[in-house]
Amino acid sequence: MKPSLELSKVVLLGRTLDEYSRYFSLNVEELRGKAILDIASGVSSFCAEGNAHGLNVTAFDLIYELSPEEIKMRCEPDLEFVLGEIGKVAAYKWDFYKTPETLRTFRERAYRLFLPDYLKSKGERYIFGKLPRTPFRDGQFDLTLISYLLFVYEEQAGFDYPFHKESLLEILRITSGEVRIYPLVNFKAERSRTFEALKSDPTFADFIFEEVQTDFEFLKNSNAFVRIHRKPGR
Repeated sequence: MKPSLELSKVVLLGRTLDEYSRYFSLNVEELRGKAILDIASGVSSFCAEGNAHGLNVTAFDLIYELSPEEIKMRCEPDLEFVLGEIGKVAAYKWDFYKTPETLRTFRERAYRLFLPDYLKSKGERYIFGKLPRTPFRDGQFDLTLISYLLFVYEEQAGFDYPFHKESLLEILRITSGEVRIYPLVNFKAERSRTFEALKSDPTFADFIFEEVQTDFEFLKNSNAFVRIHRKPGR
């Protein structure tokens, strides 16, 4: 067995509303009336499903400069690659998904729900851009979510500490409420060194980093997210 999943790029693997709810301890009813941003959302169906449930969700990703056809052409090859590798990796627990085929079902559902919504709403609630910059105004969102981008890719070129720091500063600028980031480990299932460094960086002295445990764990040690919000009066 290999110790970790080896990726040379950020792959297009979408997650569903159900998975987001588990990652971030979300309750749909509690999200009503909030402006929500999903960063590095890719082909996840959280935006499509959330808006279908009456939520106000915006998705942000660099792939949104592409046409639906171009994105669709990448979905299946990326999924096939990961499914072909993930069963050989020791860093995963299969308590929830059970088998790679069940995992495939979740990933296919995500991008199949995403694609028609993207076709309909590209440029409206699917916004193109690339961290560490965004086109959003100060405090535009009540809640910002980031899954499987920050921290997990920390050993890849382009995801160094300055990138994480600048990205987090930008995310906090556009978020009036709280930011949630999942998971807190890299692809080796090791506690992220970048996360630990950010918590102690004086630049973020006005913010609280609160770790929240969850009952979901696929990548080993990934049963927690961080909730970041401004200290009272700051």
